Amino acid sequence: MTEHRGTGDTQVTAREVVRGTIRSFRGRVAAATVLLCGHQVGEALVPVLVGVVIDRAVATGDVGSLVVWLLVLAADFAMLSYSYRFGARQALHADLRADAGLRTRVAARLLDHRGGAETGRLPGSITSIAVADAKRVAVMNFWIPTAAAAAAALVVAAVALLRISLPLGLLILLGTPPLLWLIGRVGRPLERRSGAEQERAARAAGTAADLVSGIRVLKGLGAGPAAAEQYAASSRTALGATLRATRAEAGFLGTVQLANGLFLAVIALVGGLLALDGSITVGNLVSAVGLAQFLVGPLQTLGIAGARLAQARASAGRIAEILSAPPAVGPGRDGRGADPTTADPGADPTAGRAALAVTGLRHGPLDGLDLEVPAGQLLGVVAPDPSAATALARCLARDVAPDEGRILLDGTGVDDLAPAATRSMLLVAAHDAHLFTGTVLDNVTAATGDGAPGSATVAAMAAARADQAVEALPQGADTPVTSRGSSLSGGQRQRVALARALAADPPVLVLHDPTTAVDAVTESEIAARLREHRTGRTTVLLTTSPALLAVTDRVVVLRDGRVVADTTHTELMTDDTDYRRVVTG
Repeated sequence: MTEHRGTGDTQVTAREVVRGTIRSFRGRVAAATVLLCGHQVGEALVPVLVGVVIDRAVATGDVGSLVVWLLVLAADFAMLSYSYRFGARQALHADLRADAGLRTRVAARLLDHRGGAETGRLPGSITSIAVADAKRVAVMNFWIPTAAAAAAALVVAAVALLRISLPLGLLILLGTPPLLWLIGRVGRPLERRSGAEQERAARAAGTAADLVSGIRVLKGLGAGPAAAEQYAASSRTALGATLRATRAEAGFLGTVQLANGLFLAVIALVGGLLALDGSITVGNLVSAVGLAQFLVGPLQTLGIAGARLAQARASAGRIAEILSAPPAVGPGRDGRGADPTTADPGADPTAGRAALAVTGLRHGPLDGLDLEVPAGQLLGVVAPDPSAATALARCLARDVAPDEGRILLDGTGVDDLAPAATRSMLLVAAHDAHLFTGTVLDNVTAATGDGAPGSATVAAMAAARADQAVEALPQGADTPVTSRGSSLSGGQRQRVALARALAADPPVLVLHDPTTAVDAVTESEIAARLREHRTGRTTVLLTTSPALLAVTDRVVVLRDGRVVADTTHTELMTDDTDYRRVVTG
């Protein structure tokens, strides 16, 4: 099978996810299979050797023979112990490494510059796929060797019983295939139900996680009780879905155990009857009963492996959906998206200056938008319809492909560049930009990779007034930040996010409402410092803030998806009543 990297260019099936996960570690899986087979064969030989000891030593009173066969039994125990120890280690290594590999593949697809994998999925649902589902698929690297060893034990037990008694051996050989067929039939509904319940549980968990991450905002709106009820409802849904999946698994395993018990009862009954009429010896009877009891383990193992395979297939289907998700935008002319400096000879992301142009852009509320931003200009874009600003930001960020029109950097269409090349030249800081787990400083230097407060980082934090924000924090810039920055206030989060964007220092920077959560005085300070910090760099402010618009070189106004005014903020405040109403609230 050709390995699929999961870039959305190739459709990946659930079967390919499972097979690829196993094939990637086939060496360890093969070694684990051999060793665990040795362990199970050794386990199967224990009752056989005990029967031999009874017949050849205990029944005859031969002490020498007793010592010899006890030594053979001890050697068997040593062999099976060694085999299990190292076989389980190989299987667990394959399991853990496959788990890490699958999570990496899912993360790589989600981080692909072309996007698309996260569309229609809650963050909590994506996390569930990357963690729980990846684990369910990867664990097949443990269960396949274990199931193979169980099958080997069945073969050895059948051969031993054939030597003890032909009827008992035939009973095993003829009875096992129907039993395994029954296990497979019972497992099919579990596979279907498991996939559906995992999906419901993931969605409910995602909703609950989103509510928790936004709890500060909800409290500020006085929506705490409603959010608590919604969270409780989501939790109940997740719990119900998990319980239904668990009941399905319990029913499956219970059915398997019942079938195994009945099968073993028949074996014990036949063996007892043969011992009564003298067809087998006492040692043979002990071996037969011991083998019958031993077979409970391998048969249960096969049943559990069947349940795990059913779950793995369902989880692999969800992973395959992520890996096969179509990209939101094209790969660019070079098709790689890997090297922004060689993606297009007409674009130089190290030049420090770049002109931005939008021609005939149609997407959502944008209706043939034309816009030019000369290199080094600070432009304000005012959209009374917030969805127009959002649509423009998403198109510029290449989160989506516009229905029509082009976006050009220094005359080169961004659709001719790899997404990575575009983003090295044009950075869009979204209104709802999230912070990451780590420290404040880690977040600010995320794009630069410096990891230390160099002069550029200090300047960016000062321009965004993040330096003022961290003064109130217990450990300053080294203060830990929880997921999505929920441990910080809204104003602190915005200033840190703005500092991160400024520290990246792209040739073209688009800021979407970067100061909506800060006070008026701080906003004025940020506006003045922002203009100074971005001198010589192209900057676009999608905002209705009068403080930010006051420091721009020019302002364009969007209505009905097009530019209806293009002049300075001062002239618009003087001559345009609608503009004045929008920016002054």
